[in-house]
Amino acid sequence: MKTVFLLIISNLFMTLAWYGHLKYMPGNRWPLYAVVLASWGVAFFEYCFQVPANRIGYQTFTATQLKIIQEAISLGVFCLFAAAVLGERLRWNHILAFVLVLAAVWLAFLKPRDATATPTPPPAAEAPAPR
Repeated sequence: MKTVFLLIISNLFMTLAWYGHLKYMPGNRWPLYAVVLASWGVAFFEYCFQVPANRIGYQTFTATQLKIIQEAISLGVFCLFAAAVLGERLRWNHILAFVLVLAAVWLAFLKPRDATATPTPPPAAEAPAPR
């Protein structure tokens, strides 16, 4: 749970770094280099939470599972940010896409069947008695 909490905080900073300038530094009033530097400054704090989240989480999860968790959290945080900060409206297809990402999380946590195990053959049908 600590990993998920750290990933949520990390993604709040990441979303602010990647998309916050669209709201808080709009148009051409800021030169592009200033926007990039401001975003990098915010992204530093993302890494302050992302790296510990991955190091802690890797003790329990695989790297693939961590990435899938991070992507699901990222999309959730982004949807909230887009609605609350950018004023964008979520449509049905956005929600369906998010549900499919959650399905990907579920799939990533499925335990694979042991490919080396030999399947148990079905019981043999009894041969009819001779007449």
